[in-house]
Amino acid sequence: MSHPNTELIERFYTAFQRRDAETMVACYADDVVFSDPAFGELQGAEAHDMWRMLVAGAQDFSLTFDSITADDHTGRAHWEAGYLFSQTGCPVVNKIDARFVFRDGLIVEHRDSFDLWLWMRQAMGVRGTLLGWSPLVRRMLRAQARRGLASYRNRQNRG
Repeated sequence: MSHPNTELIERFYTAFQRRDAETMVACYADDVVFSDPAFGELQGAEAHDMWRMLVAGAQDFSLTFDSITADDHTGRAHWEAGYLFSQTGCPVVNKIDARFVFRDGLIVEHRDSFDLWLWMRQAMGVRGTLLGWSPLVRRMLRAQARRGLASYRNRQNRG
């Protein structure tokens, strides 16, 4: 029998495969902290709305996950998402390692890590290959991702 937190991670990614953001969000605590190289750190409702935004806008989307391990306090998973990057129409396959912290049967911390330069090379083509290593370009990407999230939240009256 698997650990309840293993099942929680499986529920989260199975919902992601189905593009069911509300089930994903229900796996998170209200005060969850999420981070990744593109968005930086998001807290609570911002993290919830990031998933809603990404799921709503996903084009040619596919997702696989594996290597799930969890105990009472922490967990890990590997997941891969394929999609078209909306701003360029370029196909992306992003390979991500996730770490989790749990409290009261919910995810309270979710940290995704991936190779941002590889992602930029796929998403932005030559421009990403030439400039994706630059800290300035990485900061600009994060600012753009955060602006997109803020705009989405304002349209949803969650700002």
